[in-house]
Amino acid sequence: MAKKSSDLDCKGSSNNLWLVKVPKYMSNKWMTVEDGEVGTLKINRRPGAPKPEVIFSLKEELAQKDDGKGSSEAPREHKFVLSGTAGQPMGVFSQTSAADEAGSASNGALSLEGKVAHRVDCRPVGGENYMKLKKLQVLDAMTPMRTTMQLHRAVTNNYKPVSNHANNLEVERRKKEDGKRSRADPEKVQEMLFSAFEKHQYYNIKDLVEITKQPIQYLKEVLKEIATYNLKAPHKNTWELKPEYRHYKGGETPMEQS
Repeated sequence: MAKKSSDLDCKGSSNNLWLVKVPKYMSNKWMTVEDGEVGTLKINRRPGAPKPEVIFSLKEELAQKDDGKGSSEAPREHKFVLSGTAGQPMGVFSQTSAADEAGSASNGALSLEGKVAHRVDCRPVGGENYMKLKKLQVLDAMTPMRTTMQLHRAVTNNYKPVSNHANNLEVERRKKEDGKRSRADPEKVQEMLFSAFEKHQYYNIKDLVEITKQPIQYLKEVLKEIATYNLKAPHKNTWELKPEYRHYKGGETPMEQS
């Protein structure tokens, strides 16, 4: 487990630092440099001007170097636009890495490098290289993230598309069967229903459709005349005869359907 140091080196607390925001292409090129110079910074202090003019020149070899991110030759000249911190206190800290006695990595000394005195925005100066770079960025943004590919043979080890799923086919089959059923005389349907309710007191609509062989909508119309639909437990979503039709043989109550 990494060890944490509780000591903070504050020797650099009096240093005033700049917090610089650089373009992404510049950051990519800087990341290719392990150690060495990345450019030069010129600060021109003009009399009467509230802020100095700051120009950063990217090293020529670095500007032409391929960063592996698809960027072309980057513009060399950049202007630093300085602004305040808007009263927000910020500091820059650094921490060294060290190895403990067991040889595993652990946190080293923590130091305060300084306080942020200015926010800086690094802006490229317009030129031929900058326009080429922007053109490439626009073309890259217009490239679709997803593209279509033509398969020369079917993929058999993954999901294989079908024209229609089994569930949809079953629904269509039931609709066709329901449409083919001819409507019997209402009195005949009532007789079949009375005969069924003599065996069980409660039925769901699917069982009654199988018993009567009638279209479900037509069957519901007939049921509304002689039966009631239960909306509450314990016999929720089932049908039972209305009280005036419950004339069971021998005065017995029929069995409940499980």
